[in-house]
Amino acid sequence: MKTKISIIAAMSIAMVGLAQKNEIKDAEKALKDGDVAAAKTSIEAAMGSISGADEKMQAQYYYTRGKVYADLAKKGDDSAFEPAANSFQKVLEIEEQSGKSKYSNEATQYMASISADLVNSAVSDNEQQKFESAADKLYMSYKISPKDTTYLYYAASSAVNGGHYEKALEYYNELQEIGYDGSGIVYKATNTETGEQEIMDKTQRDLMVKSGTYKDPVDEKTPSKKAEIVKNTALIYTQLGEDDKALEAYKAARANDPEDVNLILNEANLYFKLGDKDKFKELMAEAIALAPDNADLHYNVGVINMEQGNFEEARESYKKAIEINPSYTNAYLNLSTTYVNQGNALIDEMNSLGNSRADIAKYDELKTKKDNFFTQGADILETALKTNPDNQGILTQLKNIYGAMGDNENFMRIKKLLGE
Repeated sequence: MKTKISIIAAMSIAMVGLAQKNEIKDAEKALKDGDVAAAKTSIEAAMGSISGADEKMQAQYYYTRGKVYADLAKKGDDSAFEPAANSFQKVLEIEEQSGKSKYSNEATQYMASISADLVNSAVSDNEQQKFESAADKLYMSYKISPKDTTYLYYAASSAVNGGHYEKALEYYNELQEIGYDGSGIVYKATNTETGEQEIMDKTQRDLMVKSGTYKDPVDEKTPSKKAEIVKNTALIYTQLGEDDKALEAYKAARANDPEDVNLILNEANLYFKLGDKDKFKELMAEAIALAPDNADLHYNVGVINMEQGNFEEARESYKKAIEINPSYTNAYLNLSTTYVNQGNALIDEMNSLGNSRADIAKYDELKTKKDNFFTQGADILETALKTNPDNQGILTQLKNIYGAMGDNENFMRIKKLLGE
């Protein structure tokens, strides 16, 4: 009885093996005839039982399956890239384990072709703003060819462009784990016929220059991307609300590139968001030391000082911003506001005074101070009008100041300029 069962089992295995072989042959024939849909049907029919086949048949199966899906990918089916790559990878694993390499060389060539197709398709996706699809394809291309780490870098960039920050963060972290640097040399030469500079690999460039069809060879170094990667990681953590991790990333990024002004500004903005305005000012001062002619830096320091009631420091910053950029409207408006705010601060004290001779004298003293502050605020905006004569913000604030001062003549003049 046991012998009978063994014979039946052996016959069953043989029949399954025969069926698998036929399905693989059918898939190969259909693929050769250009009927990729039929090839897919045949090859997938064998999927359920292929794990029980011997290594030789498994290698043949996955090689054929890879070709089927590679053909589908070539014909525009983006979903076919992954099963094609996975199938060829499976071929390499099976044959490495078995010590035989019937299909490995061709599988490797197919994988290189798939990688190139993925990159080309990703370029097209990026042009069409299909950023997540582009990121996925570039990442898959990197996994197919791990030595091409640039694909991982561009996968992260595509993910960022599409706002897929968690995916981008995953890629950036992987770049840091593998120690990606991104620096290199770009080889250029000028086409003698067109006069245009072109990029090519070094061997080709050198041959072209020797042939005389190109001239003026240039070896251009590209900088490391490590600082950029760490900076982007920090920005993404900020975007995701993971502020502690963002601060850690900024610390690492600045250690890498301490004079990157944008990096300092991003860190400063995070501290501002967290409510640490003193740290914000400290970092802005660092940024100004590195970029003293950046009007925006001075303006932003002025804003914080004004919020903190440090009017003299705020004015110094706004004046510096205006000195650098004489048309800086917001700097004029805020500089004027520092005087208006100081004037307004006196009104409560004025209103609290009584009718005694001393109080009346004090009231007159405070009113003079208030009016002086308002006058200074108005003078600043009158100066601003010379370079921004139609600016509605300047005109409106100026009208309000003259109204508060009771200067009806100037009030009506500005109203007319506003078209009221």
